[in-house]
Amino acid sequence: MKKPTAILLLHCPDQQGIISEVTRFITDNQGNIVYLDQYVDKQDGMFFMRIEWELENFLIPQEKIQEYINTLYAQRYQMTCKLYFSDKRPRMAIFVSKMSHCLYDLLARWKAGEWEIDIPCIVSNHEDLRYVAEQFDIPYYVFSIKKDHSNKAEVEAAEMELLKKNQVTFIVLARYMQIISDEMIAAYPNHIINIHHSFLPAFVGAKPYHQAWERGVKIIGATSHYVTAELDAGPIIEQDVTRITHKDTPESLVLKGKDLEKIVLSHAVSKHIQRKILTYKNKTIIFS
Repeated sequence: MKKPTAILLLHCPDQQGIISEVTRFITDNQGNIVYLDQYVDKQDGMFFMRIEWELENFLIPQEKIQEYINTLYAQRYQMTCKLYFSDKRPRMAIFVSKMSHCLYDLLARWKAGEWEIDIPCIVSNHEDLRYVAEQFDIPYYVFSIKKDHSNKAEVEAAEMELLKKNQVTFIVLARYMQIISDEMIAAYPNHIINIHHSFLPAFVGAKPYHQAWERGVKIIGATSHYVTAELDAGPIIEQDVTRITHKDTPESLVLKGKDLEKIVLSHAVSKHIQRKILTYKNKTIIFS
């Protein structure tokens, strides 16, 4: 059994003494530091850090740690902090439409024990993938959206109620072919992860790989990012590419693209679960 830990992500204007102050706070209270990574953005003059320590024998109760950090350091260093605990399992909701490749990959990794998370629900706008949810014994909810989107507000209100009821902490859009409203994004800031092909903003719309084949591109890829109000323009978490040649077909591009999408999305989800992503402006700091 792993010992429970606290994970602190912080950023602030760069200045002397931050690392020593934070590490002293932990060690003075009998915490054992098991991870520390930091980065300085010299252009913006910003300091970023992730530090993790064991809570066994730590003198300050879990519910009081954030208060201590805010009082001692946040105002003094103009520090933005986020505190997490390893014994509080993330709860992931998956949103899907009709394509199954990313959904299967996420569920297989979860079932294999790669991720210490709970998946209380799968949400879709179609019935097509219910059989996948049943294979993994996960509740599957369908919220049909009319073509004119006249019921979209009503649907999202019901979805939000479901997420709240299931205490969902983050959402993964596993090729969910609907635009998320600003209200839902605001309720889960930097906690909705999306995956798409890396051609955007080129080759928009249907059949992007067919468009790419017709254009004769030599490289294809996938991008995973946090969802923001600006469509497909949120902080990028993970990307990957593969080369193609004139021998490829639209069908082989689709298969290669699906493989990339699965890998890139799973890597992004892993980093999120591990609390190794810090967002600043519209960028991400990914700790090792």
